[in-house]
Amino acid sequence: MERAAIPYLPRGVRIRRDDVRDQWVLLAPERAVTLDPVAHAVLSAIDGDRSFGQIVDDLAGRYSAPPEEIAADSAGFLKALQDRRFLELK
Repeated sequence: MERAAIPYLPRGVRIRRDDVRDQWVLLAPERAVTLDPVAHAVLSAIDGDRSFGQIVDDLAGRYSAPPEEIAADSAGFLKALQDRRFLELK
């Protein structure tokens, strides 16, 4: 994923807390994906305004991790969501 790409959750896709199961989920029409803490951190940083590069830099600073490692892991995760239409890019 290019650093300038701006990821966003399309209409009908949202992050919600499943209180029954005590976990975060990504909801879309007729579909749901359980989120681990890393996935939740990445998706929570997406606001539709910030670029992928800005999100990576923010996460790297917040978690004291190498930006290139966060970029590689996040890009793969977000690409998989994009392929399943849970995520789009501007």
